[in-house]
Amino acid sequence: MEFRTDLALESTEPSKQVRHEFDGGSLTEIEDNGKKYLTFEVKAISDHIDSNDTLLNQITGKLSGMLPEKGTVLAAGLGNRAVTPDALGPFSAEKILATRYIKGELARVTGLDGLRPVAVISPGVLGCTGMEAFEVLKAVVNEIRPSAVVAVDALAARSPSRLGCTVQLSSAGISPGAGVGNSRPRIDETTLGVPVISMGIPTVVDAATLAGDLIKNFPREKIEPRGASMMVTPREIDLIIMRGARLLAMAVNRAANPKLSVEEFEELA
Repeated sequence: MEFRTDLALESTEPSKQVRHEFDGGSLTEIEDNGKKYLTFEVKAISDHIDSNDTLLNQITGKLSGMLPEKGTVLAAGLGNRAVTPDALGPFSAEKILATRYIKGELARVTGLDGLRPVAVISPGVLGCTGMEAFEVLKAVVNEIRPSAVVAVDALAARSPSRLGCTVQLSSAGISPGAGVGNSRPRIDETTLGVPVISMGIPTVVDAATLAGDLIKNFPREKIEPRGASMMVTPREIDLIIMRGARLLAMAVNRAANPKLSVEEFEELA
């Protein structure tokens, strides 16, 4: 049986994983074919406020090390904002501060000079726009020539225990929808021509994957009526999306422009 997951932690042999503990959670590092996968495991994001920003600082530090030192950063919020478990990307994009237009006299009078240029986009989904997210991003990349793309998207996990409790960063890019059996064109350095860093939080488990873990030889038609796949998501998904979007957005903000504080970004974004 095929087990669907977007998490490298769930599809890589333990011998290839390096685990570190930090206050309030753990970080597992995986390298595969020259690409890095960083997986943070923490308390439930839905009720974990991270009041001292320990997790935020951990993610920010790792993301900073993956970004090129200079150049425009294009932040892309992938997914469908009308479907709550898939809205992490668009909601994150709303909280990322676009700074590419802040220059010259505007930068001087606002006191925001010296900021790294950041552009933000939510390309939507094929069913709403008639365009693949990859097609939109490719056109934007060709026009503004960013030094890197940071793609934020909701992920699928194999284990329900990782829903809303895991954050994955990767230098390998992303295949939107792969974890739920609806793969779209891949978004990575090969296809876009610039480094692509993906960030995400698992919000769903494929029902057939969950059943396969719990029951041997289960009747698949009971899990996939009329051949349609079903997904399982936590009841507190709204909080996971809201708080997870803030966490990832602030990590992007601070990695791109560390001179500003979280409080300043919340006032400006």
